[in-house]
Amino acid sequence: MALDMKYFEEMEEKIPRGKVRTRFAPSPTGYMHVGNLRTALYTWLIARNAGGTFILRIEDTDQGRLVEGAADVIYRTLAECGLNHDEGPDVGGPVAPYIQSQRRDTYGKYARLLVEKGHAYYCFCEKTESEEDAGDFNRAADPCRSLPLDEAQARVDAGEPYVIRQRIPQEGSTTFHDAIFGDITVENKTLDDQVLIKRDGLPTYNFANVVDDHLMGITHVVRGSEYLSSAPKYNLLYQGFGWDVPTYVHCSPVMRDAQNKMSKRHGDPSYEDLKAQGFLTPAILNYVALLGWSPRGDLAEQEVFSLEELARAFDLEGMSKSPAIFDIEKLTHFNALYLRAMAPEEFAQVAEPYIREVVKNKNLSVPAIAALLQARCEKLTDIPEKVDFFDALPEYDPELFTNKKSKTNPEVSARMLEAAIPALEGLEDWTAEAIHDALVGLAEKLEVKNATLMWPVRIAAAGKAVTPGGAVEICQILGREETLRRLHLGLAKVKA
Repeated sequence: MALDMKYFEEMEEKIPRGKVRTRFAPSPTGYMHVGNLRTALYTWLIARNAGGTFILRIEDTDQGRLVEGAADVIYRTLAECGLNHDEGPDVGGPVAPYIQSQRRDTYGKYARLLVEKGHAYYCFCEKTESEEDAGDFNRAADPCRSLPLDEAQARVDAGEPYVIRQRIPQEGSTTFHDAIFGDITVENKTLDDQVLIKRDGLPTYNFANVVDDHLMGITHVVRGSEYLSSAPKYNLLYQGFGWDVPTYVHCSPVMRDAQNKMSKRHGDPSYEDLKAQGFLTPAILNYVALLGWSPRGDLAEQEVFSLEELARAFDLEGMSKSPAIFDIEKLTHFNALYLRAMAPEEFAQVAEPYIREVVKNKNLSVPAIAALLQARCEKLTDIPEKVDFFDALPEYDPELFTNKKSKTNPEVSARMLEAAIPALEGLEDWTAEAIHDALVGLAEKLEVKNATLMWPVRIAAAGKAVTPGGAVEICQILGREETLRRLHLGLAKVKA
């Protein structure tokens, strides 16, 4: 049956040309790991830096690995990260559909075209997928490779099961260029005749992504360096079709340490995990951008970048061949910088769920508590243990009243609290300023340093040696009644 060349001509006419087009093409298999997020980010940045188009394509041809709801994770993550796509399954575009399983007929047609051109062949050999994956395919021993096309076609027409394999040249070598790694040459005899179309009629990843990248007009293909070994076969497919080869950008892996790549199996965090651990999305993105890329020129020393700044600064020359080690402490440092830089109202908003996790009393002000925390926490998950004392005074050891630096011991602390209680009881206004002035004035009257008075007041009010904020702020937030209740308890404890 002759191929309808008009179909292929019409497909060529649809291809958008003339500007940079990149794609993020994840498999919906459960979660967005850090390497995936970095690929999405770099792909988006290349497009935005060039004023190009960023495309989302869902690669779901490996039906056995699909996870329900995983596509939603992809959409949600991209949206939260601000990596807006111009074309995709949910927004459409000129080269729809953007889900591979909906493009099934296309791959079959292009595989047959490649057979007609002599760069692929029908193979009827019984071979398990595990044997294919092991790469133990001996090209020379495959009788199907030398079958005349009309004979192979007759067997296909008769309903015999088959796969379509790429016909790799027996001799010579293939050279491909990568934007990071430069020119790489591979001997053709080391490449296997990979399967392009499986027995179930679905394409392999290696075939579908080449066809889709061409038909979607993709100019830059960003993927992990583990695909470098497949790149010669991709090149031969492009050449077999007579298509232009896109710019390859193979990113070095993100490592857990010098020996091991990050992986979910080893408990390494996904984007969702990092968020759950109290990291801010902009901080995660900023850090991930620098895992394998560094700014150059005037920006070489800059560490903190907004997404817009990254889009302006990003260039392929700044990318590294070396694997990047994911350092959670470095990410924590970035997160702390982002938390400090937030507007107080914005910080209070993101901190509120973590404060309310332990501070159930609705009379206690979230913005006031948040103000104590902003300069004192590195991750949002640090918050609950820092502020739980506001809700309920913890059990504490009277030993806390003894502090060498503040020159306090049980006797001194008792004397301070005995003086502080009536001084605070007599306040007309319960404001930070009034409490501060009363306590500072009292210390002066008692002829002690401020710290000698403030230490026991803070310990009695909070029941903790380390607190965000000092005695004045804590008393003000707790309110008059609760503060005095706690100071009386403290006095009883220190005298016991």
